[in-house]
Amino acid sequence: MEMEVVFPGGKRVDANYKGFTIKTDQPVFSGGDNSAPAPFDLFLASIGTCAGIYVLGFCQQRGISTDGIKIIQRMEMDPIKRGIGAITLEIQVPVEFPEQYKDAVIRSAELCAVKKYIQNPPRFEIYTKLVNGENIETTGSAIRSR
Repeated sequence: MEMEVVFPGGKRVDANYKGFTIKTDQPVFSGGDNSAPAPFDLFLASIGTCAGIYVLGFCQQRGISTDGIKIIQRMEMDPIKRGIGAITLEIQVPVEFPEQYKDAVIRSAELCAVKKYIQNPPRFEIYTKLVNGENIETTGSAIRSR
């Protein structure tokens, strides 16, 4: 599995993956054009949309209409770590949503693969590779983290 990340200009950074180009940019206050979401915004969106696909599948399997269902994702800042300290997903359902499925729809959202990878992160390895036309040399520079 491989993803190519390229630099099309300005503060834009794009990822080419599975036939899609996922565009990112920085906000104007960070020197970008705000032409696309920032990478961290896409990361946050991946949490809610991942939970959403499980909620959608849960409802579709049971013939439950998704009209009026939405997920509100809230990020709580941690002033000590100076970042996000908690993420809350609120699954809003209409009054006619079957009572017997309320706990089950929460459990379905908890199946989200993004959430699972955050809770049990993969090992990261970052290194440089010298590329000169067709000649490729790997350098000894590598950083591994968990």
